[in-house]
Amino acid sequence: MIREFIDRIEERSLLEREWQNPGGRLIILYGRRRVGKTRLISEFIRDKPGILYIAEDTSPHIQIAQFKARCAEYFSDPLLATLEIKTWEQIFLYIAQKPLNKRTYLVIDEFTYLIKNDPSLLSTLQKVWDHSLAGSEWCLLLSGSILSLMSDLALSSTSPLYGRRTRDMLLSPLTFSYAHQFFHFSFSDSLKVYLSIGGIPEYLLKASTYDSADSFYREEFFNRYGYFYHEPYFILSQEFRELKIYQSVLHAVALGNTAPTTIARFSGLDTRHIYPYLESMIRLGLIVKEVPILGNARQGIYRIKDRVFDFWYRFVFSHRQEIETGRFDLSSIDLNTYFGKQFEAFVRDEFAGTVLSGYRTGHWWYKEDEIDLVAINDESLSVVFGECKWGNISQSEAGKLLAQLKEKAKCVHADRYTQRNYALFCAGKIEGKTRLRKEGYLIYDSVDI
Repeated sequence: MIREFIDRIEERSLLEREWQNPGGRLIILYGRRRVGKTRLISEFIRDKPGILYIAEDTSPHIQIAQFKARCAEYFSDPLLATLEIKTWEQIFLYIAQKPLNKRTYLVIDEFTYLIKNDPSLLSTLQKVWDHSLAGSEWCLLLSGSILSLMSDLALSSTSPLYGRRTRDMLLSPLTFSYAHQFFHFSFSDSLKVYLSIGGIPEYLLKASTYDSADSFYREEFFNRYGYFYHEPYFILSQEFRELKIYQSVLHAVALGNTAPTTIARFSGLDTRHIYPYLESMIRLGLIVKEVPILGNARQGIYRIKDRVFDFWYRFVFSHRQEIETGRFDLSSIDLNTYFGKQFEAFVRDEFAGTVLSGYRTGHWWYKEDEIDLVAINDESLSVVFGECKWGNISQSEAGKLLAQLKEKAKCVHADRYTQRNYALFCAGKIEGKTRLRKEGYLIYDSVDI
């Protein structure tokens, strides 16, 4: 059964706008594996005329033959089906010469498999686009999952397609407001699962078959036959060659090594050699570099941005021997510390934006002091300092946390912001929430989330 299509409202609107615009359209759609590109394409082309070709990672000879078959089928051309087509230029010239009297799509999904095996296809496309397709009724959509290839070959300024695409779209994971619609867990378990797999639709579908977060983790992460047991390794193997180094770097960051020197030491590398690996993973959205907001920009740290990678390298990678031998016990690891750090990132990156409209968010640290959330509004000269907690907060604990927050906030160089406020964000319940709000504090717990 096909699951209800959730969200992607903005993306569908953009694609429809491209479809309606005059002249040839060249759209590049990219994003990490399983983020929902193929399903979005299916929704977009529904009830529209055109050719859909889903490429496979095989030889160019076979790829051309498969593509030719799709074209022959659409144009009802049995002669084309029998012709020997040896080059991409031949088949694209055939397409360019076909007269169209209405808008028609040509979608190549997993386009990276084609350019990986024959990069000259890009030059062929450039030539045919410039000579024929740019002024036609064709709507070309090229979709790919190997982000390094899409960035280097299809999107960079040196690409033959540079300056020709009419739209490029990086498809991002779903936010929690949509992701939780997949689940029938309790709120707590829904948030736990989201903080460990993110908003990747296919991952969410897999989790939706379970009744609890623990059962999902046991069967799909900590089981050698589980869906996620090899997933990060498989993704890395598509993007990089030096897998051992990338794995070491990810494991180092997952275990709390956030500075280049400590990451390099953990990985057995010289510090100056670590930067290319970090930059490559930043470019693919696996790692992010953070600098303290209203702090020293030279104090940057690294954290894993992709939640599946963070969870996997923190827990699964470290316990592979026990998992392989069937001796792993989920109760032997402390997941709450992980959820606490992920909840802080969730508040900064996602939830705070829904309740603090117009604010720029980040977090602040200096030596041993740290503030989970600092949000600034340069127009109103307002600043909000926030503390994030994973568990429930009692009334007395809330008072202590706010008092500590005010003390730490004195160390932040925020004199230009004349309006200050203080906030508590809690994944559980906050006792005395109403009273604290009456006192002027910003208080958000699971009910608000």
